[in-house]
Amino acid sequence: MNEADAFEIVRGAIWTIVVAAGPAVGAAMLVGIAIALFQALTQVQEMTLTFIPKILVILLMTAISAPLIGSQIYSFTSEVYGHIGDGF
Repeated sequence: MNEADAFEIVRGAIWTIVVAAGPAVGAAMLVGIAIALFQALTQVQEMTLTFIPKILVILLMTAISAPLIGSQIYSFTSEVYGHIGDGF
């Protein structure tokens, strides 16, 4: 295993994390912007108003995108195990 192989594994791991976390983070960001806009327009400054909708949306998006997340993690794991089996 040389530096290029290690870099390729780290790059793949980072990309897998970004793809797996992307839907939940994107949905939470959109909900956060919508709630911030609602709070700014109505001047309702309740701190707990932001947490519950974000948590629900993150759980929903994680449940919806679970097959995508699982396939990405499985693909990365298969690639890494394949490299181990080949001796890098």
